[in-house]
Amino acid sequence: MTLAARQRALDGLLAEFRQLWHAQPFREPRPDWCRQWPALADELLALDDSEQIRLADDGEAALAFVARHVAGLAALTEVAGVADCSRSTLPDCGPFWDYGIPGRKRAQIEAFAASAARSGQPLIDWCGGKGHLGRLLALHWHTGVTTLEINRSLCAEGERLAGRARVAQNFVVGDVTLPGTELPLGGHAVALHACGHLHRALVGRAAASGLAALDVAPCCFHLGVAGDYVPLSGPLLTRVTGDDARLAVTETVTSTPRQRLQRDREMVWKLAFDAWRRLQVDGKYVNFRPVPAAWMRGGFAEFMGLMTRREQLPEPVAHRLAELQQRGWERQREVMRLSIVRHAFRRPLEIWLALDLAVRLENDGYSVSLGRFCERRLTPRNLIISARLA
Repeated sequence: MTLAARQRALDGLLAEFRQLWHAQPFREPRPDWCRQWPALADELLALDDSEQIRLADDGEAALAFVARHVAGLAALTEVAGVADCSRSTLPDCGPFWDYGIPGRKRAQIEAFAASAARSGQPLIDWCGGKGHLGRLLALHWHTGVTTLEINRSLCAEGERLAGRARVAQNFVVGDVTLPGTELPLGGHAVALHACGHLHRALVGRAAASGLAALDVAPCCFHLGVAGDYVPLSGPLLTRVTGDDARLAVTETVTSTPRQRLQRDREMVWKLAFDAWRRLQVDGKYVNFRPVPAAWMRGGFAEFMGLMTRREQLPEPVAHRLAELQQRGWERQREVMRLSIVRHAFRRPLEIWLALDLAVRLENDGYSVSLGRFCERRLTPRNLIISARLA
């Protein structure tokens, strides 16, 4: 199946089942899909804790679970599937290239570098930070590299690290989202986990800038999205909001039990506050600003006091606090189970967003492939788009 054909098939399925993945149980105690598929809702709400955790952590298992209740949904498994890409063997790049890089990040950089095929063109490290990826590829491909980065201090540190590793690495301080950013004609751009507006800026100007090759691992698709996501490849059936695009990158594999407990408590408190506010505003959900991390470090009563004062609501009296906290735990249990439906669509949405980039490059005359450069346990953001000017 071609990338364009896969995009059309996936786009049709996501548009058809939008009510399943767009609804947010945090905001909607019982999403509309609960009425259309009541058996699915009942089975989810009856899950024990271990099964809820397993399905929340395994998108494929969650999709299979939901597909047992929703006719036609099983087709998502094929159109959203992505195979491992071929990888080269990295040479010994000496003891200095990875100085100061945490182990997991180093492994991600190495996996990406092994999956990017050399084009022989000038190397451009897009939004490269300290230039770790560019430095490794320069050693691997025996070439120089230009790293583009907006943060001047990161560039300075990168220059120091390049000197330590004896790499010809030129750092250019600048905002790559500005139209005036110049790219070497015929260059080969690489970008590991460039966030939304940054990877879209690269893909959108690749052909006009005369880039010969790109290897891009996109991340944080929601960043830079105001309102609805605007596809780069042309009009599509599926409407994706910024919140929907954020859903595609919410999966993590590195949280500890302590972090999960903290996350659960934060959700409980926020849901308890939401329950109190609904009593004040006719049962409706109202968006509220992000909660400062420091507000979660005290007790529940202190948290509620801070939130009600900020949101200009009456503060609950002492005897209501225990009731609200209990309601928060009840709602958290429901939210975590009903949200498994959204989890089932995380990867398909991510593939839809990645295919938009890939098909745009195809439309611009590139030969393009989409694959996985590493296992999910290393990073869930393991997609790589490789494009070569045809």
